[in-house]
Amino acid sequence: MYRRQTNGWLKHLDFIVLDLFCLEAAFVLAYWARIGWSNPYATRLYQSMAFMLLLMDVAVIFFGNAYSGVLERGYWKEASSTLRQSALILALSSVYLVLIQNGDSYSRIILCLTALFYFFLSYGCRLLWKRAVKWIPWKMKQDSLLIAVTEAHAAEVVESLQHDQRRHFSISGIILMDEGVHTGVEQLFVKSYGNIPVVATERGLVEYVCREWVDEILFVLPDWQGDRAVLEEVAASGIAVHEYLGMEKSRVGRKQVIEKMGDYAVMTTCTNCVTFSQAFLKRTFDIVGGLVGSIFAVLALMIVGPMIYAQSPGPLLFRQVRVGRNGRRFHFLKIRSMVIGADAMKKDLMEQNRVKDGMMFKLDFDPRIIGAKKLPDGSVKRGIGNIIRDWSIDELPQFFNVLKGDMSLVGTRPPTVDEWEKYQLHHRARMAFRPGITGLWQVSGRSNIVDFEEVVKLDTKYINEWDFGLDCRIMLDTVRAVLERTGSM
Repeated sequence: MYRRQTNGWLKHLDFIVLDLFCLEAAFVLAYWARIGWSNPYATRLYQSMAFMLLLMDVAVIFFGNAYSGVLERGYWKEASSTLRQSALILALSSVYLVLIQNGDSYSRIILCLTALFYFFLSYGCRLLWKRAVKWIPWKMKQDSLLIAVTEAHAAEVVESLQHDQRRHFSISGIILMDEGVHTGVEQLFVKSYGNIPVVATERGLVEYVCREWVDEILFVLPDWQGDRAVLEEVAASGIAVHEYLGMEKSRVGRKQVIEKMGDYAVMTTCTNCVTFSQAFLKRTFDIVGGLVGSIFAVLALMIVGPMIYAQSPGPLLFRQVRVGRNGRRFHFLKIRSMVIGADAMKKDLMEQNRVKDGMMFKLDFDPRIIGAKKLPDGSVKRGIGNIIRDWSIDELPQFFNVLKGDMSLVGTRPPTVDEWEKYQLHHRARMAFRPGITGLWQVSGRSNIVDFEEVVKLDTKYINEWDFGLDCRIMLDTVRAVLERTGSM
């Protein structure tokens, strides 16, 4: 799922919050400079002024469009903008004191010092934050962007995108779309543009997208005469497709919005897109749920851990590399319900797999489960591993994955690497969303669904129709399914 670029005043929410903090700090410093080390919020007049200052600042920012082009402003323009904002706040504060007819009790020196301190604090913080925006640690979590471009335009496009200071993406590679460029491909792949390597040609585009971590792809092909069906295929995979508006507009996908990337106006096509507020609400829900779930995970380990270790000595937590949103790899955590070396035994049991195409792995009786045995009469003796799987206790450590950001409470189940490598391009669409502990197909049938195409259909339905209310309904259905023990993966 693609998160739309934030527009309007929310685009610079970080600068706004920083500015409000600077103004309140300036108010406190001015009070201390004039009155001394005492509480500036102790009297009603100063308390109300502190609140009104914040409202005035928000009004000046909103109506004055104070942060338009803030990242491109130089030192003098920034100083002029900050000085203007300080003067407006000083003027509004003076008007407020006149209107409340209680201005005689408020120190004029504190009023002027507040504006002065605010100018220096805000100006300094703006300059520092603009530098920090280029190096902030969470850029490691940026979306992976591919650029599909002709060789003649490659350097120009890369340079433009690398100078986009607000970019939410990291350029992972270049696809050269020139006709006939696939000849001499070994020599081609030593090329790079702005330190961005060429990773494929038009012929290898679909295969690369299907196997690698790709969140978004930008097509800048104003003079391209190739087969546009490839754009349809890529969009069907769940990847956000950006098309330079100089191209003929595609009609693929469900959602289309116009955005800007570097110097290019693009039409973005995606299976679904969310706003900043929707993404914030879902992540907040994940963090709260992850914290609560992590407490239960620790308690569960304390209770079932000794029982697991007694029957199968070894690590209590099972770590496995899984494939997350758009091909990201991460370490997936579970309470170990199988014997040590269960993964190595999987190949020998593949003939018993209920999902015949091998896209998932499900057995009627799994001998790898701790304590499970098949008796001579054909009946099955269930063990501690079956119990923790029936009640989904083994899934609890995934709440740590949720806190880390690799997973969500509700999403699509992450495949193993060997399953991912069997995916066709349309299967990849189910991974356009951050994987979840539970999801639509689990509550729709859980272990009773053995047709992988049905799983893909339900997962893409969830992504296409997602809203926060749907997540809440799935969570309630999951609780009911666990209590009824109607099956698990």
